[in-house]
Amino acid sequence: MTSTAKPDYWSLLGISPGSNPDQVKMAFRREARRWHPDLNGNDLHAEERFKLVNEAYAVLSDPRKRSAWEGSFQNLKQTPDQFAHGFPTFETYLSTVLGVNLPKDETEDYDQPIDNQAPWPTKSSTPPSPVQAFENIESTVDLTPDQALNGTIVELELEDGTLIELDTPPLAGDGWRLRLAGVAKGGRDHFLQLRVETEEGLRIDGLRVLYRLELFPADAVLGCAVEVPTLGGPVTLQVPPGSSSGRLLRLRGRGMEYEGRRGDQLVEINVVFPAQLTESEQALYKRLQELSSDPEAI
Repeated sequence: MTSTAKPDYWSLLGISPGSNPDQVKMAFRREARRWHPDLNGNDLHAEERFKLVNEAYAVLSDPRKRSAWEGSFQNLKQTPDQFAHGFPTFETYLSTVLGVNLPKDETEDYDQPIDNQAPWPTKSSTPPSPVQAFENIESTVDLTPDQALNGTIVELELEDGTLIELDTPPLAGDGWRLRLAGVAKGGRDHFLQLRVETEEGLRIDGLRVLYRLELFPADAVLGCAVEVPTLGGPVTLQVPPGSSSGRLLRLRGRGMEYEGRRGDQLVEINVVFPAQLTESEQALYKRLQELSSDPEAI
């Protein structure tokens, strides 16, 4: 039986223990394609599973890491069987076997004040002992697009001065959070948040490239042709009339390339207003307001 700290990497890739490097690589490609967030837009847990698949490949493809993990994993197998008295719920199963913590269902009263929740389920009237809480630690790491795409080694110094090395998974993206369980003082977790953004404001997310385009209201309403940056240089984008904030426009084939696959670039429209308006502009907006409330006033 595995634990949340040590998932069964063999099972994650769907192969037998002791599989050779070619089998590991083939299984990784299959599972990475299956769980990639770009292909599972409606699956809330695909991204977490995709990260675990990358983690499994990073360990099993490295003989040194694989040997160290197999030794610790064998020790964990000797722990008592948590499922000996019946199979758990699906949420408990994922948490135990894969290390995936599912979010609370939206229908549950998870956002109610603490006073409305049930009392402690103790057998006596004695309240539980207070627990000292420690906040987790988070660091930000800047990666280049190539480092995010292919994976790289990140060196991190802990609070006590200990230096550790972490292999980032391939196809990583801006905003990803990598968890180092229990390495900080007090048994806290240390999270690494990846930042993958170019000087032009292009954010990398796996094979996708994301860019936020700011437009003045007139350009968004009437449409316009605007130059936007891409990894291959600037291109002209035709913004359709009536574009609101949040609208996504796709530039096909302008994303990252990995093993023969190429992603797209998504441009998000963000309508902004000038900080200060001239008297003429204020008069025009006032007239537009009048027309919106009374179309017959034309």
